[in-house]
Amino acid sequence: MARKHHYRRRSKEQPHELDVTTFLNLMVVLVPFLLITAVFSRIAIVELNLPSSTGDGSPNQPEFRLEVIVRETGLEVGNGKSIIAALPKQDGEYDLKTLSSYVVSLKEDYPAKESASVLLEPTIPYDYLIQVMDVVRSIQVPGSEEDEEEFVQLALFPQISVGEAP
Repeated sequence: MARKHHYRRRSKEQPHELDVTTFLNLMVVLVPFLLITAVFSRIAIVELNLPSSTGDGSPNQPEFRLEVIVRETGLEVGNGKSIIAALPKQDGEYDLKTLSSYVVSLKEDYPAKESASVLLEPTIPYDYLIQVMDVVRSIQVPGSEEDEEEFVQLALFPQISVGEAP
């Protein structure tokens, strides 16, 4: 069987115009949709520091550094050298309210300090890291006496380092 190749001769007519109507219809629908959804999506970036092995302070003066260690058994609050409080789990959940009140009292004792470390054991889920970081970073307090539903967020220890628990 012999195949016949049909070659089309180029006509000397004008080339056809490109029909972009369908593309423009798509853009008319897509652009407003993307603009509307961009308003509702919010990206939050948290700047974290990794703990360093070298000390920044002078060796003669002991410096306070808040450390919250998240373990399977509960939370431990330390000052950089030793554990100063242990908060065991309550009904299988971390006691974040007690941690919050403890962090607030530490902020009252050390108002100039802004750095803290959150250390996790390797088996702790990521969600607990975020919850503990939120408690250490800030607290919500009532804003005004007139409006009881209004809350103001106050910074406690906003500069957070993340690492693995010893």
